[in-house]
Amino acid sequence: MRDKQEYAKRIHSAFDFAGRQLGHLIEAQPDFFPMYTRAGKWKHAGDAWTNWCEGFLGGQLWLMFSYTNDEWWRDKAIHYSRLIEQRKRDDTVHDLGFLFWSTWRRWQDHAPEDFINDVLVEAGRTAGSRFRDKGQYLPSFVSEESSFIDIMMNVGIIFYAARESQDQTLWEKAAKHCHTTRRYLIRGDGSAAHEGIFDTETGEFLRESTHQGWRGDSSWARGLTWAIYGFGTAFRFTQDRRFLQTAEACAAYYIEQTAEHGLPPNDWSEPNPGEPFESSAAAIAASAFLQLAELSADSVRASMYQRYAFRILDTLLGSAFLAIDTPNWEGVLKGGIYHQARDLGVNESVMWGDYFFLEALLDALHILTGPNAAVTARPRC
Repeated sequence: MRDKQEYAKRIHSAFDFAGRQLGHLIEAQPDFFPMYTRAGKWKHAGDAWTNWCEGFLGGQLWLMFSYTNDEWWRDKAIHYSRLIEQRKRDDTVHDLGFLFWSTWRRWQDHAPEDFINDVLVEAGRTAGSRFRDKGQYLPSFVSEESSFIDIMMNVGIIFYAARESQDQTLWEKAAKHCHTTRRYLIRGDGSAAHEGIFDTETGEFLRESTHQGWRGDSSWARGLTWAIYGFGTAFRFTQDRRFLQTAEACAAYYIEQTAEHGLPPNDWSEPNPGEPFESSAAAIAASAFLQLAELSADSVRASMYQRYAFRILDTLLGSAFLAIDTPNWEGVLKGGIYHQARDLGVNESVMWGDYFFLEALLDALHILTGPNAAVTARPRC
């Protein structure tokens, strides 16, 4: 019990620190949506590459409300959620799950309202409208021939919209994309390709590729964590055990390839990487492993997933990654990487890293101290 109490104390300290960092950000830079820091600062003129991160700030504000039950955080979370509402019709990106699942879906869990649900359904329908019958996949923002492993983190909102509107066709689009990803982007050893390229005329799968990993046939760490988390979410919606098996195969690869501390490099295949760790991938993995612990039918395996998630969090809570002892650093987690090939946000704080870190910490706190039945770490499916 003493160990549990000490771990919970460290989590409370991390949340208090995150609250200070977030409070400073939204007061110093109101209505600003950063992606990654440069030299520890959120405000800079660095390239964005694409437009996918606006949900993670509002999502962190919702997590702070879940943690504190302080109405100030709730009001700020609602404000930042409303700021992205117009994106519900944005059919140019594959990222509407990242935007709305972390914000409006959390809002719906805290205070269910028809207008909130309507926004979620419209966002899910927009995301589903990108589906290509030839190839049976959802394309990435890059081109119609491209599909990313990241999209597994965005099919949840399509499943949600399909269920809420009783749209079987929409449901099947989400399920078919999961099966296509499972077939072509997940390898036999449980590793994942970042990108699949398809023939847009025939739907034929052509090859693996990457934008953020070392090579097309290598294993980009954050992409694998998207797969662990995303296939777990697909299983939560569908109860299709093939999706759970895929998530667990990817989880096994992560554990096998990663050092004892639980933090991967940007790509496991890259020889002599410039940066040894990618903390945002580790934060996603921690939350994904805690989700798997809830989903696994094997109690021994579930216990192992939970222990491994706590191992990752133990490392991230140390001063090498938690910026609590780093003067003038504006993010929460150091050591993240956005886009190594473009030299964007390398060894910095990244918005999604901070978001999934807080999500995993809240889940871990519930395990250590007992859950609040009214509050869940991740949005309900």
